Amino acid sequence: MKAGALSIADCHPIPEAPGLSRLFLDYCAGDEAARRFYALNLPASGWQARPPVPTHWPELVTLLAAQNPSASAAPALDALRSGAGTVLTGQQVGLFGGPLFTPFKAATALARARQATKAGRPHAAIFWLATEDHDFAEINHVTFPAHRELRKLEYTSAPPAPRPVGAIPLDDSITALVDAASELLGYSEATEALAAAYQPGHTFAQAFAAFYSRVFAAQGLLVLDAGGRAFHRIGAPVLRAAIERADEFHAALLERNRALEASGYHVQVAVGAQSSLLFLIDLRTGARLALKRLSPSATEPAGLWQAGRQALSTADLLGILDAEPERISPSALLRPLFQDFLLSTSLTIGGPAEVAYFAQSAVLFERILGRMTPAEPRFSATLIEPAIADLLRRHELTLEKVFAQSPDSLAQLLAARAMPVEGKRKLAAAGSALDAELVPLMDWMRALDAGLGRSAETAASKMRYQMNRLRRLAANFQLQREASLGRHAEAISHALYPGGVLQERSHGAAYYFARYGLELSERLTAQAEDSCAGHAALWL
Repeated sequence: MKAGALSIADCHPIPEAPGLSRLFLDYCAGDEAARRFYALNLPASGWQARPPVPTHWPELVTLLAAQNPSASAAPALDALRSGAGTVLTGQQVGLFGGPLFTPFKAATALARARQATKAGRPHAAIFWLATEDHDFAEINHVTFPAHRELRKLEYTSAPPAPRPVGAIPLDDSITALVDAASELLGYSEATEALAAAYQPGHTFAQAFAAFYSRVFAAQGLLVLDAGGRAFHRIGAPVLRAAIERADEFHAALLERNRALEASGYHVQVAVGAQSSLLFLIDLRTGARLALKRLSPSATEPAGLWQAGRQALSTADLLGILDAEPERISPSALLRPLFQDFLLSTSLTIGGPAEVAYFAQSAVLFERILGRMTPAEPRFSATLIEPAIADLLRRHELTLEKVFAQSPDSLAQLLAARAMPVEGKRKLAAAGSALDAELVPLMDWMRALDAGLGRSAETAASKMRYQMNRLRRLAANFQLQREASLGRHAEAISHALYPGGVLQERSHGAAYYFARYGLELSERLTAQAEDSCAGHAALWL
């Protein structure tokens, strides 16, 4: 089924979206308590005044052009050659395009680049493929809605050791998964794009890049895999600083973590006693090994580094960086600096977790780049399909109400609302009468004696529990009489709040492009440009 334009977009305050940290919410609200951890020193014209063009810019654009050979990418590349700025976002390279928030990130970056360009400050949007991450279990699956259930598709050919996921080639088993996805989603331009991208022999990075290059072709999105030697050679100054000034950076991060926790915020990325900002790619196995910092000793006053069972000196690591820079891989806290050094980024678009760890990375920005790249939260939304919209209207439900319920409690709510008016009145009257009698009685007993009052409160809570039990019994009876209510509750929960998780984090993005066409990418970009500062409900 194809949809027309996004007909309705309700904007809900971001705190209504569940599962968000206090740090992220305070950052979104512009609270100074949070903002001070981001050291934002913007010029009068804001983020659109791009940083100075680096000397490596011509080589960088040439490398970027090699990865984006399509005609649709040409205008953005031409703009970069002329010195346009960059709006950057990115994501791990997941199976079949990953979760729904992935295109939300791309749409937000494109929207901000458009806005800057319209204001006379040309910018291009770049999607960074996080190909060096090594958590295979995070990217090897996708979940698609399928009628009243959710279907999980999983690629099970795991590498023998944790290695950068972007370089993992897809084997023949991907063909059966593509067939399963096509059967679930039906034929469409999106499933055709999936089949063309996810083929045996393609790597995860190649497949993911090919899919989103096609999905956002009309918008001119550029994709970038910076895992190779050429990009690491350009970005070597950041990696070198992380090696040579490891102890300084470690101390700064520990101090920042203490400051965050003292302010009541969480620490997104743990920093242990031997943590560093780097990984080493093993020459023999290709495994991505955490580089640990060993304390100085009498024999090694400068300290050593450990990668697996291998011990290395700082000189050893610098030698690897000079000869094989692609083997030195930045951690999550260092990657934003590596990105921004390469791309001279004007604005970074991130999700809640990324915005949270930028509060830690800020101390590295100050020490390495001498500036902090502004960060903006990505567009956040729940897409409401027509059939689900009908159910919401029929049962007079809001998105906020759905977020507050489990499937079982939502079914109870629907049943309570569907109960005959006479039953509702009797239950309401009984509850009101109970409260009317209990409140003065409780006040009298508390006045007699504090201990008696506490005992009375315990007894009263039991009475109210039994009153609520009567309500549940009546609702359950209604559910048995109207089995469709349970099905409706299950359908709504699966569609909008699956497993108690926001839809954008659970549903595979390809499902929506298959049902509503690749033109959905433009609708999302336009919606992100229109900018709901909270969580949008998009009625398809």
